[in-house]
Amino acid sequence: MHNTIKETNYSLPGQVNLYRGKVRDVYNIADKYLVMVASDRISAFDHILPKPIPYKGQVLNGIACHYMELTKHLVPNWIIESPDPNVAIGKLCEPIKLEMVIRGYLTGHAWRQYSEGKRMLCGVPMPDGMNESDPFPEPIITPATKADEGHDVDISKEEILKLGIVSEETWNILENYTRTLFAFGQKTALERGLILVDTKYEFGFYEGEVILMDEIHTPDSSRYFYADTYEENQKNKVPQKQLSKEFVRQWLIEQGFMGLEGQKMPDMPDEFVETVSERYISLYEKITGKKFIKTDSELRDSQIELRIKAALAKLGVK
Repeated sequence: MHNTIKETNYSLPGQVNLYRGKVRDVYNIADKYLVMVASDRISAFDHILPKPIPYKGQVLNGIACHYMELTKHLVPNWIIESPDPNVAIGKLCEPIKLEMVIRGYLTGHAWRQYSEGKRMLCGVPMPDGMNESDPFPEPIITPATKADEGHDVDISKEEILKLGIVSEETWNILENYTRTLFAFGQKTALERGLILVDTKYEFGFYEGEVILMDEIHTPDSSRYFYADTYEENQKNKVPQKQLSKEFVRQWLIEQGFMGLEGQKMPDMPDEFVETVSERYISLYEKITGKKFIKTDSELRDSQIELRIKAALAKLGVK
């Protein structure tokens, strides 16, 4: 197996604390900046799987930075610099405790709910008579509360406003930004032969302004279909080939694991780990149009820390 980044424990200038998420290690620098290191960890059903995926962190950070740059004229975002293929440095925001999930097609979690007979998701109606992977008449927004630990929970707009998670004014901004980013993502994906099926966005406040945080249009946060086979597969009721993390979830389900109490997480064979890595790299190249250059090195971790420190020094943090 390749050298992977499972976790980091850097000592950075101005470091206030380190928060380790499911995938990213996030360093608070001087209560002013965030250093976000995309590790090679992979999660599913809100559980971190035992084996990291080679190059996964590089793929996630590369796609997120690519799309942050492409969309910054549409929606303000947190990114300042990416000094290393696995690292983004940006503005420290006050997170809004919501995941803005938007779905253009009936698949994944929405399909699982639909196939159980449910026709309402997060207070949004889903039409009768739909098949798996059919498009919705228009994209639907199905938010989830952002949990620090455990499962995120579906929530409706009405509940969000009633609980005061955000004001109606802020909700309108979140909805507008979510639809704007999704429309842009679908357009650019289609230009590369892909369908952006669904995704999620996270936002925060920076100096009183709502800005885009975290990642955008990566295989961890998004689902893609191949455009050239979509119509034929739907017509023949054949499952759509996906570029996303959904196939990892499906593999876990087949092994009897959905993150529920009492279920034992299966061990991923090395061959499957390699397949996951190859799919991530394929999506990077497909969505960005760039050749993926593997940055594999036994000295990788120390190189990353040096690059981060140099970038922070340019920002005046020493």
